[in-house]
Amino acid sequence: MTTTTPSTAADPAGSSPTTSKAPGTDNRPGRLLAVVIAAQFMALLDVFIVNVAAPTIRTELHASGAGLQLVIAGYTITYAVLLITGARLGDRLGHRRVYLMGLAVFTVASLACGLSQGTGELIAFRLLQGAGSALLIPQVLSLIQRNFTGEARTKALGAYAAVLAVGAAAGQVLGGVLVSADLFGTGWRPVFLVNVPVGVVLLIMARRVLPRDAGKPGAGRGLDLPGLVLLGAAVSLLTVPLVLGQQEDWPLWSWLSLASAAVFFAVFCAYESRLARGGGAPLIAPRVLRIPGMGLAVFRIAAVMGVNAGFLFVLTLHIQGGLGYSALRAGLTFAPTAVVFGVVGLTWRRWPAALQRALIPGGFALTAVASACVGLLLRDGGEGGPWLYVAFVAIGAGLSLGFSPTLTRALSTVRPEDAADASGLLSTVAQLGQLIGVACYGALFLNRLESQGAPGAYSSADALLVCTYALAGAAALGAVSGLVRVRR
Repeated sequence: MTTTTPSTAADPAGSSPTTSKAPGTDNRPGRLLAVVIAAQFMALLDVFIVNVAAPTIRTELHASGAGLQLVIAGYTITYAVLLITGARLGDRLGHRRVYLMGLAVFTVASLACGLSQGTGELIAFRLLQGAGSALLIPQVLSLIQRNFTGEARTKALGAYAAVLAVGAAAGQVLGGVLVSADLFGTGWRPVFLVNVPVGVVLLIMARRVLPRDAGKPGAGRGLDLPGLVLLGAAVSLLTVPLVLGQQEDWPLWSWLSLASAAVFFAVFCAYESRLARGGGAPLIAPRVLRIPGMGLAVFRIAAVMGVNAGFLFVLTLHIQGGLGYSALRAGLTFAPTAVVFGVVGLTWRRWPAALQRALIPGGFALTAVASACVGLLLRDGGEGGPWLYVAFVAIGAGLSLGFSPTLTRALSTVRPEDAADASGLLSTVAQLGQLIGVACYGALFLNRLESQGAPGAYSSADALLVCTYALAGAAALGAVSGLVRVRR
């Protein structure tokens, strides 16, 4: 679903661009926008396109449940951890240069993913793919801000928002089309290989249309490498046992790893606070967390993205593995949820003022009820009928109402000098929420399915029912948080 990206604070609407044109570059802004938006769209697709390919990957590569979770979540791990660093590198080395670096890494990693011969290889290259996205995506908004002014900037940002809104739906549907087509007997591989020709074309065009970076390399804030290492260690220590613990029957090392993750997160927070007090540039500025309402926003965004990612993952496993849907049908099944999420996210500001205060708790409550309904509609191994799609639409609307107003209101209270840090924080939380959602709900589904013994539609439906109740519980907590009044 939609996420923000860290960037430098927006220039005033009438400000002039801070970049210059390189010799031989194309000066038409429409082409510049098309190039950066296309790359954003391609990177966003890869968050979702793999969902419907997951059962095919599991069959063809003989992947374990844990391996499949890492294929899905591996992209998000490096993306989440390196996102803010990617934004800092853009400030220091130049947005054009880092955009091209990120696009090249993403394209090469996509080729490697498509040619992978085993689960371990695919996981490793998914991690690399996420690193490419972490370099690429933060530059998109910065390039728009620096090269468009006034009404042109408003239109460019509208196109940016539209891409975010449709990316999830397009990823699900395109993934289904490519897997079902089974081009030349390649099965799941085209979901990655499709990025290669697109990436090559964008690299050629970007060298012509993107303006040369102004200033000297090395400007901007420091990278905070110790903070990056601490955060990466904490995320890894949290993720690995969540993904592998169920398969290994929760050995001692998994619990020690979870405890160590808490320690590393505490050390990370202490280090960031000390660095900020010393006048340094922490990865996440502690003062941003002290902004009224920011803590609640962090919780709500993590809850939304966790529920979203968990819902997509476990439902994919059920409808393809349990019900035997084709990849294309599975992709089309998810389209209503993603489309409604985008539509609501783009229109909620125009809803009556009397409803605005109730949007966030109401959205979470709607998600809770609809999630439970999905499990109940599918509980006997059936297909759910038309009411299932009503529930999917309700989940899309509810998640969007929990996410979009939270994000907008949180960023509206941030000072301009803190805009990049706040956006980076919320973006990172969104990605971590997706990561934890896949790991936790995926482990719950697989554990319940394994306990049922013989696989089948009924056993899969039972596992799904347990997960939808857990998803409903998480959404209910979000609804409670939405009732909390923030003192400004």
